[in-house]
Amino acid sequence: MPGKAAKVVITERQCAVLLAMSRSVTIAFQLRQRAQIILLGFEGRLNSEIEDLVGLGHDAVGRWRRRWQQEFERLTLVEGLEEPADLRRAIEEVLYDEQRSGRPCEFTA
Repeated sequence: MPGKAAKVVITERQCAVLLAMSRSVTIAFQLRQRAQIILLGFEGRLNSEIEDLVGLGHDAVGRWRRRWQQEFERLTLVEGLEEPADLRRAIEEVLYDEQRSGRPCEFTA
């Protein structure tokens, strides 16, 4: 039995930033894809529809919708208290990959 998709809520200013990111050719492709996921989720599209449109798997689409939902409150605080450029940076932080541990360096300073 499939789970319930995370509800995507965005404000007008967040929508404007996400639209600009989804149409930009100068940002990383992954950021553009993820901005599209959030916008399509806000339109009420199902994860299966979004998968087909952006070319990602079910798990990835669900992950980005949940992440947006978890960070929405922080983003609205940034939107209300800081400059528009800070909102874009905060949205990019949400849509970037999380830091991974990776392999330790072999070379020392």
